[in-house]
Amino acid sequence: MKKKRLLAVFFILLLVLVVASITVGSSSLKSSDAVRLIWLKIIGVKIDSIYEKIIFNIRLPRIILAALVGAGLGVSGAAFQGIFKNPMADPYVLGVSSGAAVGATISIVFRLETYGMAFTTILAFLGAFISLLLVYNIAKVGKKLPTNTLLLAGVAINFLFSSIISLSMILHREAMERIIYWTMGSFNEASYSQILIIAPVVIIISVSFQLLYRQFNIIASGDEGAYSLGVEVDKIKKLIIVVSSIMIAVIVSVSGVIGFIGLMIPHIARLIVGANHRELFPFSFVLGGIFSLGCDTLARILLSPTELPVGAITSLFGAPFFIYLLWKRKRA
Repeated sequence: MKKKRLLAVFFILLLVLVVASITVGSSSLKSSDAVRLIWLKIIGVKIDSIYEKIIFNIRLPRIILAALVGAGLGVSGAAFQGIFKNPMADPYVLGVSSGAAVGATISIVFRLETYGMAFTTILAFLGAFISLLLVYNIAKVGKKLPTNTLLLAGVAINFLFSSIISLSMILHREAMERIIYWTMGSFNEASYSQILIIAPVVIIISVSFQLLYRQFNIIASGDEGAYSLGVEVDKIKKLIIVVSSIMIAVIVSVSGVIGFIGLMIPHIARLIVGANHRELFPFSFVLGGIFSLGCDTLARILLSPTELPVGAITSLFGAPFFIYLLWKRKRA
């Protein structure tokens, strides 16, 4: 019961942060006015205000997208750390992010983005999906998918695609700034169409993982024990890896590469509720949304009107946390 109440508290905190994020920016407004305008919109009252366009056309899509991306990264990070039994695993470990970055780089270099950001999003998703297929086929041994081979294949693909991106930036210096900005992550192109794509994916996969929490707990305790209990470890691992990677591909295609959320958030959730995936997944979902939205809000206001890449803010928090994890592991 205490954990449910705590989860409710974090969810309320997320809603408060949503309202706070709406009020800050180049054009600030009172939180009471923001809540009133949102309520009037919900009940169908016509609003003739410049703030309506600012809230509903610019800020709200961005806020919702930031929260969904953070939630998805948090859940997928918890899933990867559970099945790999590795606290250093994160959603980008299989090279999906670098594949998406290559797709986006192609769009930027050939100026396809001038025809609409949809081209960049589609190519980023295709790049991520190709990366997943390459890693999966390289690591596959018969019908088995050895964890160590999978991780090494992911590292190799990451290096390969990173070198392609570096060469593209050298050969096309005029596109370098835009490529770097995309690879550091941003929500400044957020739209309701992107939300309609990402929301079902993140919510359905997160709920599916929640329903499989027992299997996650058994696999996290060791493969031998899982086999003895009749759990089809290889089959479940393959399913989780593929499904998680599809979610990451969708996320990265709309937001760029936002680091450390999938690494940090599951650890923070474990400190609060323990290692049981029954509580770990919902807490990772909500805390991921809070952290991502909080970092994006800081990215908007720290050097306003200049906007920082949200990945730069997450890295400011994430890099010290990663060093702490390494130090803790060394002492253990």
